[in-house]
Amino acid sequence: MRAYELLYFMAPTSDEESRAAVSNRIETTLTSLQGTIDNVEEWGKRKLAYEVDGLAEGDYVLVDFHANPSDIAEIDRVLRITDAVKRHIIVNRTDRD
Repeated sequence: MRAYELLYFMAPTSDEESRAAVSNRIETTLTSLQGTIDNVEEWGKRKLAYEVDGLAEGDYVLVDFHANPSDIAEIDRVLRITDAVKRHIIVNRTDRD
């Protein structure tokens, strides 16, 4: 397994229930693929460099996890179809393998 970092943001107006649902969906997807979540950091509201879907701010979350490289495409697919997640990026962390 390799170490990865997932950074995503949602609308700052989203309620706690939708934030928990997104977090639960990511956790469920990772555990079903035999991945492990190492750390979750909620960064809170941050100003965006440019507007995305009419939003000037986003509520950011950083997730450190380990997964097989072949499973990253499935995690990316799940994040793309999750409406609450506006943008996301998954980065390989070779310094944490």
